[in-house]
Amino acid sequence: MNKNIFSNFSILSLFIIISITTLANQLPEKAKPMQRIEITRIDTAGIVDSNMAYPDEFIDFIMAEKMDSMMSNWYIRQAYNIDENVYPDSASENIPKFSNIDNIETSALNLPDSVLIERLSAIQTPIDLSFNSTVKNVIALYTGRRKEQVEIMLGLANYYFPMLEEILDKYNMPIELKYMAIIESALNATALSRAGACGLWQFMYGTGKMYGLEINSFVDERRDPVKSTDAAARYLNDLYKIYNDWHLVIAAYNCGPGNVNKAIRRSGGARDYWTIYYRLPRETRGYVPAFIAATYTFNYYKQHNIAPRTSRLNIITDTLMVSDYLHFEQLAENLDIEIELLRELNPAYRRDIIPATNEKPYALRLPYDKVNSFIDFETQIFAYEREKYFPNNQIKNPSQTAYQYVPVNEKGKAQIYYTVKSGDNIGFISEWFKVRAADIRYWNNIRGNMIRVGQKLLIYVPENKAAHYQQFNKMSFAERQAASGNTTVAQNTTKTATPIDPNYEYYTVKSGDNLWSIAQLYPGISANDLMQLNNISNTRSLDIGQKIKIRKK
Repeated sequence: MNKNIFSNFSILSLFIIISITTLANQLPEKAKPMQRIEITRIDTAGIVDSNMAYPDEFIDFIMAEKMDSMMSNWYIRQAYNIDENVYPDSASENIPKFSNIDNIETSALNLPDSVLIERLSAIQTPIDLSFNSTVKNVIALYTGRRKEQVEIMLGLANYYFPMLEEILDKYNMPIELKYMAIIESALNATALSRAGACGLWQFMYGTGKMYGLEINSFVDERRDPVKSTDAAARYLNDLYKIYNDWHLVIAAYNCGPGNVNKAIRRSGGARDYWTIYYRLPRETRGYVPAFIAATYTFNYYKQHNIAPRTSRLNIITDTLMVSDYLHFEQLAENLDIEIELLRELNPAYRRDIIPATNEKPYALRLPYDKVNSFIDFETQIFAYEREKYFPNNQIKNPSQTAYQYVPVNEKGKAQIYYTVKSGDNIGFISEWFKVRAADIRYWNNIRGNMIRVGQKLLIYVPENKAAHYQQFNKMSFAERQAASGNTTVAQNTTKTATPIDPNYEYYTVKSGDNLWSIAQLYPGISANDLMQLNNISNTRSLDIGQKIKIRKK
């Protein structure tokens, strides 16, 4: 979601302008009767202006990035038993294959259009589920190349969708709008976009504040599934009052009403999504097709041999209200809960601190089997190392919170620093130094698995082996593997080591590059072409300085 839609106008003036341009159309107090809108065959081929066309591969790229981000989430790895050494960089072909039944249907790309149209027509919704080649290609993405991630999202939907449906029903909204959370965040409550959009519904800071979400140094309710969904429902309701068309509402949610209004104006006042399609921002052109494809996939996944993957953790939770400062480490130490699980259950707390007071209590979500223990030992939990976490009973400055604390006097341990090199990941490094990946993250204030080349990692090793481990900075990847008794080859060590083939034209990766932006520099070359030519499986695995094959000379 964009979005920064209120950067040039105040909220009040924006809606006044929209009203003056006759776009306002109030939603009746009672829901309109459901009407089945016929599936429309939209021909998106034969576009003369290539700059106006929307390449299907860009939708693939955007959707793949969101799902890759979901797969790197700690809870997803734990709940679905994904080994970070097997799947260190979200490479799709390394995802465990979850389906245990034989294929019963061909790829969506090989299905007759009439079959897909008939199925879309059978979904009862007030939202028009138009059909075209772009919709079909996104269906193929969900039901084909990314079906393993879809199985995980179907499992997550068992947790999130009842919550989303209840809130959408509260505001008398179409229940199918829940599928927007699939294309916004892949049901990842902690998702953060490059533009700063955050949470399940990818709210930008300004829009989140406008709809009453608390966002400060300690709390970010954009990451609270319940509160962010309530805000999203109210925002969608306001957009419907403006446009009275769900396609335009969905588009405006993505790029902001200002961009939709400009597209309408440039299209001579047309208020049909497919008519203004080529006047919308590039990403937004894929947003409605992706929504339709997600709606199809979550209704017909069985026909494509996709089965929901149930979390092996299968956590039942309950919520308590707390009225005093509380640190996640106090809970972890006294209730025997992994701190990562506390973060996953309480994603709105940014620094592992619940800044609760008597005047302003906050909610704490715990595994159900820990609730009684919390109640029984509540006094002990709040008192545990109180002065360490809240000196003088005050919250520390955010830059000095316990979350960023590094232990300095571990008995029998020595500090060394390892410089990250191309091909490294946290899983490999933990094996080389015989420490837990979780410890590396804790010592270095790392959330998730993202590390960068050149980054210095603090690691604690036995004092009598410090000199041995210091040598790892001077070793090649193969030497480090051999020294630790491993034989696995780094997945991306061949990127820079592969000899330059004189028969090919190459591009050197720069800061900020991705496969899509590189492909745009070369007419006729697609991001998929680059992935196949360079054996790249993860859209986010490029390194600065890496040589990418472009095409034969």
